[in-house]
Amino acid sequence: MNIPRLVVSALRGGAGKTILSLGLVAALKQRGQAIAPFKKGPDYIDTGWLAMTAGRDCYNLDTFLLEKEQVCTSFARHARHADLAVIEGNRGLYDGIDMEGSTSTAELAKLLGAPVVLCLDATKTTRTTAAIVGGCLQFDPGVAIAGVVLNRVAGSRHESILTRSIQHHCGVPVLGAIPKLRRQIFPERHMGLIPTPEHQWARESVRAVGELAEKYLNLDSLTDIARKNTANRLPGCGERAFYPEPDKAALNAAASKPRIGIMRDSAFQFYYPENLEALQHQGAELIFLSPLRDGGLPAVDGLYLGGGFPETHAAELAGNAGFREDVRRAAEDGLPIYAECGGLMYLGETLAMGDQSYPMTGILPVDYGFSRRPRGHGYTVVEVVAPNPYFEIGSRIRGHEFHYSYVTQWRGQRDQLAFKMARGTGFTQNLDGVTYKNVLGTYTHLHALGTPQWAPALVRAARSYSSKKA
Repeated sequence: MNIPRLVVSALRGGAGKTILSLGLVAALKQRGQAIAPFKKGPDYIDTGWLAMTAGRDCYNLDTFLLEKEQVCTSFARHARHADLAVIEGNRGLYDGIDMEGSTSTAELAKLLGAPVVLCLDATKTTRTTAAIVGGCLQFDPGVAIAGVVLNRVAGSRHESILTRSIQHHCGVPVLGAIPKLRRQIFPERHMGLIPTPEHQWARESVRAVGELAEKYLNLDSLTDIARKNTANRLPGCGERAFYPEPDKAALNAAASKPRIGIMRDSAFQFYYPENLEALQHQGAELIFLSPLRDGGLPAVDGLYLGGGFPETHAAELAGNAGFREDVRRAAEDGLPIYAECGGLMYLGETLAMGDQSYPMTGILPVDYGFSRRPRGHGYTVVEVVAPNPYFEIGSRIRGHEFHYSYVTQWRGQRDQLAFKMARGTGFTQNLDGVTYKNVLGTYTHLHALGTPQWAPALVRAARSYSSKKA
């Protein structure tokens, strides 16, 4: 698989690798190259920016959520028609979930046989940076660190000292030096960058960062590095089916194409492309909805509510009473609904922001508050311990959570909570997976490739609902 590829990493989160990745993608695309963007780890916001910049979907590569063979197959499948693949890492290069560095960006780089470019925050440091780069080179010789890009450089003298020190002591090239920026190109909030659907000037930000990369990066050398040593077949890349095969008898039935509503707007926007593709592969027709703009719920056979920022749109969501009431009535009628994180919040009774409390759909007997710090953050493992519409009791699901909201009052019953947290925070009392009729809401985000039973179960439930209406 002759796919030129490059991993952009750093020593820690917040060092500037997203700016570097976006700038690299924007500048190379402007030069006429087709760039396949990827993001290491569970992430929706950076992924959205990369997708918009590249003009094509960005896919997440994560060795906790997915098997290694699935990671390689996904990469090969989505990068094969591109001129170059850019993979943005997460956290520090060697940061993982254990002493061995499992799930780290370094592990992914070795798995894909991809060279690494380190983005280094040069704030208030000179020669010490060379010692840090030298340590990274020696820490795991199996990781191909091919060069570094300096970020937040104070001036030409600062850049010169850093460049000479790194190239002399470490023997790796400095491939660019980005100065301290006078203005913030990409605004941030509590979960990182503000998502692209929430502001109209996103494309101006992308244009600006592309010009930054063209001016301050050695794009020719970066492209050459990406093309070297990537002609071999990806290690561990198999031919296994990407998604579970759909039920052929169901596909041929009269109700073979159930309509599944996807709530997607600036309030609900966190969806892995594979999750939507998996639903379509099972025969579903996706209907995109907005509880912010739409006056009511159209005729659908199921609903998928992803995560997002209902807290920043609480007043608008509360104000659209017609849509909220339609969703509540549909749930009472047995409509299959699957909700993650922000979607789970929308299914509750109220969401309190400061002194103001906003009504939500009222399907689940729970009130939410909002914290200044994360209440759940990281990978999750859930054990299915109670009946629910979509998962067999005894199964284990890997996912992730990142939420500032929390339960202030739960008025339901213990047997309505289908998940026990083997890892992570969850909903309340080390439990998650809130159920009601054909509704299941959870703080855990899952990935359809890592949880292959999810899409068939949701589509099957939607078909059953559709047939009962007929």
